Amino acid sequence: MRLGVVAILGALAAMLAGCSSPTTTTAAPPPPEVRIATIGATDQPASVTGVGTVALRREAQLGFTSAGRILSIAVNEGDRVHAGQVLASLDTTTVRADLARAAAERDRAVAEYKRSAVLMGQGWITRPRLETAKAALEAADAAVAQARFQASHATIVAPGPGVVLSRLTEPGQVVAAGTPVLNVGDEASGYVLRVPLSDRDAARLVMGAPARVTLAALGGATLTGPVIEIGGRADKATGTFIAEIRLPADPRLKSGEIGDATITATGAPDRQLSVPAPAIFAARAGTGFAYVLDPARPIVHLRQVSIGEATDDGIRVLVGLSPGERVVTSRVDRLKDGMTVRVIGPAK
Repeated sequence: MRLGVVAILGALAAMLAGCSSPTTTTAAPPPPEVRIATIGATDQPASVTGVGTVALRREAQLGFTSAGRILSIAVNEGDRVHAGQVLASLDTTTVRADLARAAAERDRAVAEYKRSAVLMGQGWITRPRLETAKAALEAADAAVAQARFQASHATIVAPGPGVVLSRLTEPGQVVAAGTPVLNVGDEASGYVLRVPLSDRDAARLVMGAPARVTLAALGGATLTGPVIEIGGRADKATGTFIAEIRLPADPRLKSGEIGDATITATGAPDRQLSVPAPAIFAARAGTGFAYVLDPARPIVHLRQVSIGEATDDGIRVLVGLSPGERVVTSRVDRLKDGMTVRVIGPAK
């Protein structure tokens, strides 16, 4: 009986040994294959950037030389005008009355002076009395000249070819002498871009420095022109200096358009780094990420970078990378920080 139990146990052990399989090990997956690019640097001329407004270089606010009620305004905003064109006029009722009153006062002064001269010759009045009459006549002459001037300037006339930028009043309004009625730009002066700059940027500019201006209103067209004026003092409200860039003649230009300007400045060149676009991922609000290859081992490290504009040559990197470093340009979505990779070649 005891030998039978031992035989049974031996048979079971043999069966179990026969059913078991040898232990196998799982091979590690091969490292991902990636392409890389070496970061290069180019030296660009030092530059100053800013956002400005298009305007005619010479703009004038026109008004009447005398007070009165506006009778008519013959132009609207955006209208082009020619030299000598009547733009607005006053109701001349008051002006004509002033001229008539001045003329009547002059007639009286002339008669008084002549009478005083006769009496002086007859010895009835003294010389100071005659001189007083003469002074009154001269004052009357001046009053007539002033009234005639006001009567002849009861209209606003275009000083030259230009465009009406704004209407500041309307017919029926009573205005004081010199009150601005129309704002007119002189087209002969040409268009400029007025760019507000900080004191540090303004100090880096020189007259005649070349500039590039991009205008969204013109479909992103880029115009070039020189700096023709740099403000001599800062604006009291903003603390900025105004730089004027002359723009080439273009019928599409209008006052008030917004332009982005890049102006060549003095100083050391700006070193710019750029990387192929596939190397940057998760870009947002001027920042992104890239995988940098370890210089000694085939390991990649995740790095956050600050980026600028994208060009045909790649994406400009402002902070986070150095010339000569190598970045991964393929399969970045399959990598992790510290992962081992196999480099198969440069970026295509």
